[in-house]
Amino acid sequence: MAGDRTMARPTTQTDRQPPVVTPAKLVVVAGPDEGAEVPLEGSTRVGTAPDCELVLSDEHISRCHVVFEAGGGRIAVKDAGSLNGTFLGGARVVEAELPLGSVLRLGPHTAIALHPRWHVREVRPSPRRSFGELLGESAAMREVFAILERVAPTDVSVLIEGETGTGKEVAARSIHAESPRASGPYVVFDCGAVPRELAESELFGHKRGAFSGAVADRAGAFQRADGGTICLDEIGELPLDLQPKLLRVLEAHEVRSVGDDAMRKVDVRVLAATNRDLHAEARRGTFREDLLYRLDVVRVRVPPLRHRPQDIPILVRRLLQGRVGDDAPIDGENLSRLMGYAWPGNIRELKNALMRAVALAPSHDGRVRFSDLVLNLGPAACAPIEIGLSYPGVGSPLPYKEAKEQLLASFERAYVEALLARHGGNMTRAASAAGLSRKHVYELVRRTTGSADDEGGEGNT
Repeated sequence: MAGDRTMARPTTQTDRQPPVVTPAKLVVVAGPDEGAEVPLEGSTRVGTAPDCELVLSDEHISRCHVVFEAGGGRIAVKDAGSLNGTFLGGARVVEAELPLGSVLRLGPHTAIALHPRWHVREVRPSPRRSFGELLGESAAMREVFAILERVAPTDVSVLIEGETGTGKEVAARSIHAESPRASGPYVVFDCGAVPRELAESELFGHKRGAFSGAVADRAGAFQRADGGTICLDEIGELPLDLQPKLLRVLEAHEVRSVGDDAMRKVDVRVLAATNRDLHAEARRGTFREDLLYRLDVVRVRVPPLRHRPQDIPILVRRLLQGRVGDDAPIDGENLSRLMGYAWPGNIRELKNALMRAVALAPSHDGRVRFSDLVLNLGPAACAPIEIGLSYPGVGSPLPYKEAKEQLLASFERAYVEALLARHGGNMTRAASAAGLSRKHVYELVRRTTGSADDEGGEGNT
């Protein structure tokens, strides 16, 4: 009936709920004042002056070095005219909005992290600058080292997360090398490289005659790793129907080969690596939640190279070892270009760029000079990007929106060039690797380069 209808009332400004704001705090994660923290409320000044809310003792910090503003569901940071600068990754910050989890470097030594108020730091950064084959001087990597130092002597499962090329498998290999199992076998099983129909056999083994082509018994990866460590690389690619069988192996420490009725005990430590968000995959139903929690006893994330540009000099020195003189300086314009590049392919891309440059550089008694290397890294490979700097030749600073647009444009150019170079200009493969539609990639190419090859061209199909 018309009189019984409930009329919808338009939502007004007063009906809208205020944004839910996670209380935050500032934590000093590197430098002389490491461990100091303050709640982030309203305006919070950081510097050496005694009236600052967070007082630092680092002599390279200005009296009022930086100011944080929290309000309206946002957290902003503004450099207060410091002498030695404020940096986010490799970018010098004048004014920016920050998400939780950001780490800012103040001057050459101090780093401050933006954490939720409830966050409790589980470990202090390690004083070491390496762990096994991993290298790094940044606070982010030294936190990784601290976690790995503690878990290596144990038998707990470790889930290693990170983007492609960050060194996840190197981290797994280093855990094994630093563990009591170091004298035992270390087996890598690449879940994404094995055909789906052969995955069970490769992982658990098979008996002769179990299927067509099984002409002899074959030990699987778990049997080969008995007494040592197995690294399940790209675990997110494991077929869903095989995940319950893996879970049973992890819980019972027994495997059954394909075509066999008998169970066999195995003593194996499990490390898993992935570039996916497995918690999101579990919510979508593409990864078993019970398997995730069995693997995720200790989780460690290897940070991307763009988040730790201060590690680039030590990485370059290691990658060029034996190719340049041991006393050759790693500095100058080439180092600035390397530290200013976004590195979408992370350390793997850095290594390839250096090897290509060394191969083409003039040789001096079998060695090359770092300054002679020609590094073709794209337009984003300049000195570390300064966000919010003034217009060329003008004293007034760039507005936030324009500074953000400039930074995004530089990133897009670098990403598209590296993506197409990696896939030989094939837009279909590039789009698949980037998780974008082919049309979107074509538009990115057109926007960042001002032109694009004919879509019908053989190399772009």
